[in-house]
Amino acid sequence: MAKITVFKGYGDDHIPTVPKPETPVDPMIVNVQDGVPVAYPGCHGLGVRVVHPVNSKAPAKNLGLVLFYLPPHVVLEPGSHETEETYVIMEGSGRMTFANYQRDVKKGDFVYLPPWCVHGVENTGNETLVIMVVTSPPNP
Repeated sequence: MAKITVFKGYGDDHIPTVPKPETPVDPMIVNVQDGVPVAYPGCHGLGVRVVHPVNSKAPAKNLGLVLFYLPPHVVLEPGSHETEETYVIMEGSGRMTFANYQRDVKKGDFVYLPPWCVHGVENTGNETLVIMVVTSPPNP
């Protein structure tokens, strides 16, 4: 059984890295249609930058959230970068390639990729593989 931890929040001794504004801020509620499409070199999949500095409807500064659509049999070749990243498999299934091994992934899997972790993905299923890619800081 998993141990449940208690959320402690930010204590009074925590110094914020982002100054708190004097007036309350409101959220920006967006959907994928509000995003900015992005093509990845050498890949026939398509990403949509939903929360990202380039999206004026949700211009995050320290976070990128992309929905990545990979049709059946399409590959995003392995590579690496300095940002932390998490892939959340939203729909479909595929196979991820890392520096030292491969692993099948499916809907519901979270794949944490530390900085410079070699990673690539292939859609091995019969439906579009939909991956939520969360990056901090956001990719350029």
